[in-house]
Amino acid sequence: MRVVFMGTPEFAVAILERLADEFDVISVYTRPDAASGRGSKLLPPPVKVAAERLSLPVRQPASLKTPEAVAQLIFDAPDVIVVAAYGLILPLQVLAIPPHGCVNVHASLLPRHRGAAPVQRAILAGDTETGVSIMLMEEGLDTGPFALTAALDVGELDVESLTASLAHLGADALVEVLRRIEAGTVDWTIQDESAATYAAKVTRNDVALDPGMTVSSAIRHIRASSRQASIRILAGDLDLVVLHAIPSPEQIAPGIARRTREGLVIGLSDGGLLLDTIRPAGKPASDGAAWSRGSRLTTDVTWERG
Repeated sequence: MRVVFMGTPEFAVAILERLADEFDVISVYTRPDAASGRGSKLLPPPVKVAAERLSLPVRQPASLKTPEAVAQLIFDAPDVIVVAAYGLILPLQVLAIPPHGCVNVHASLLPRHRGAAPVQRAILAGDTETGVSIMLMEEGLDTGPFALTAALDVGELDVESLTASLAHLGADALVEVLRRIEAGTVDWTIQDESAATYAAKVTRNDVALDPGMTVSSAIRHIRASSRQASIRILAGDLDLVVLHAIPSPEQIAPGIARRTREGLVIGLSDGGLLLDTIRPAGKPASDGAAWSRGSRLTTDVTWERG
């Protein structure tokens, strides 16, 4: 079966690698190289790096809506297009090209968490279980029928580790569905619209900490944060990015920050939270104990969101 793959971030890499082992991947579509870092150097997306390592043709159109992009896909003549976190809308002309349709690997148990940030939203919502859905794409946002879902426990995973686990789970589920398509045995299940929720892109405001939060809620916010949506707090005159935290037995009032031997403890509505991995502004990440040894913070100070 001739497959065109479309994906961009690290989540899609494991899926592409497994796909290339099992099927004839004729081309890989990914987003254009993007500027990153202080020097604004153009960097290739992870899928491009993986595709070149696998010696697969790479295409990086800015849009799939142009006549040239549509014509190229028609020329490729894929039996199926596989999509995993591509980041571009597939117009109707593209959805209609492959005889077996466009199959999407979506990182949630549809119809829950349709949209751009299903992994982060599952963590923020306190979901105990999430998973992947292999769905047939249509014009609506993640509204198409699905052929297979696979679940896993969220546990205490953060967004990076949960995304990696879902990528491998999705790769296995995708291969199973494509084999069913080849064999003519695939069945598609219509989604229950009454159970649908939308996972909007996560911003810094979505993951921000507040003294009125509970400890468990704050930890979920930290687990859902990322470099793109980081958590900053101001403790006295210190500007800190929070990377990891655990509950603390320290007795401390909400809105107060205290330096301890283990790191900085902040007061929340129902107890203390030890920030055991932080990144001071303009400096590399540090474990809490190392930060504490070099900190100039000597007394309790107030803290607030940065």
